[in-house]
Amino acid sequence: MAIATINPATGETLKTFEPLSDAMLEEKIARAAATFREYRRTSFRDRAASLARAAEILENESERFGRLMTLEMGKTLKSAIAEAQKCAVACRYYAENGERHLADEVIATNASRSFVRYQPLGPVLAIMPWNFPFWQVFRFAAPGLMAGNVGLLKHSSNVPQCALAIEEIFCRAGFPPGVFETLLIDSGRVDAVLQDERIAAATLTGSEPAGRAVAGRAGSLIKKTVLELGGSDPFIVMPSADLESTVKAAVAARTINNGQSCIAAKRFIVAESIYSDFEKRFVEKMRALHVGDPMKPDTDIGPLATARIRDDLHDQVTRAQNDGATVLTGGKPIEGAGNYYAPTVLANIPRNSAVFYEELFGPVAMLFRVKDTGAAIELANDSPFGLGSSVWTNDAAEAEQFIDGIEAGQVFVNAPVASDPRLPFGGVKRSGYGRELSEVGIHEFVNIKTVWCK
Repeated sequence: MAIATINPATGETLKTFEPLSDAMLEEKIARAAATFREYRRTSFRDRAASLARAAEILENESERFGRLMTLEMGKTLKSAIAEAQKCAVACRYYAENGERHLADEVIATNASRSFVRYQPLGPVLAIMPWNFPFWQVFRFAAPGLMAGNVGLLKHSSNVPQCALAIEEIFCRAGFPPGVFETLLIDSGRVDAVLQDERIAAATLTGSEPAGRAVAGRAGSLIKKTVLELGGSDPFIVMPSADLESTVKAAVAARTINNGQSCIAAKRFIVAESIYSDFEKRFVEKMRALHVGDPMKPDTDIGPLATARIRDDLHDQVTRAQNDGATVLTGGKPIEGAGNYYAPTVLANIPRNSAVFYEELFGPVAMLFRVKDTGAAIELANDSPFGLGSSVWTNDAAEAEQFIDGIEAGQVFVNAPVASDPRLPFGGVKRSGYGRELSEVGIHEFVNIKTVWCK
């Protein structure tokens, strides 16, 4: 895949980039390794000041960065601006809390003094996706840089200007040269970078095949990794839920980021006593969404990021239909320029259909009817993924059953799944391992060093 900005709304190639030569790549890795030796000795106060400045830049120029995101991957401008502002929140959170999260932890033993010290690992390779081109990077970079690591970003090839803009932000914020660098390389060169002995660890957000490849190589080299992979999040609705507000939330949860989010609700599991009403309201609201130019304020859903993503999504819908699924609305690409796909609702998807177990990365929802709480949990867990889940009920005991029973890294009750710098983010099963964000996330890429003094 060429490194290029291709407007998903028109298909027009706006700008192309030459990949780094081998010599330029070596220069960047060498600079990162050399910078780490000095940067790891900087004070928390200095790192926090630079992170706070990065937050200011993100807030003050959120529209500029938002337009860049929309231009490269098609999310609505209003959501892109909000993404830049959320990155500022993450920077500020770690500027204010990072030192506390990394403070020596005294543990009483039979030593005169014993404690745990958290120290940075070194250059971390961040392999990041296009769907949240700023947020995915900052939720690694803010804790990583606050901990004293340095970052090398291999971003998705369709968002090169976003990648360069992020490097610019850290530079302008006052971080030393070499603390955060963008690598404009294609995916075929990632393995060589990962094998470089100067790279201490890697973090990847992306597809399951990409995660397997990176985890396998890193494992063979005994290098730490964190993986945040796909998801097919259940959105469970029980009879005690307020149906009107729940349906509204369901549509928003399925169509966030044009439906291209790992934590978007994808499987809607509804109690049979309210299923018909839910289906009717949900289909009506999905059908009423405005699909169009993502730069316009009244647009609900913009184009998918690439033509291939649109075509792959349509293939999944077609295969589901061939297996017996019913299309209640949508079900096809929108004709004309751009990678647009109609908001789609599928019902009656049989469990022997491969699509039942796949992730649908676009504005396509799958509806399921269940008889009770136990059946809802069983269906929710019948997935290779385990990233997030959303449960809608006003029965406290029922909510506890879901919290305890759902196999996922996150359970949200009466709210859509969302990432928050204050809370750990990650999944189980094929959704990956490790956690980002919060105190847990900043501890992923540090040496947790035990100190024992006689």
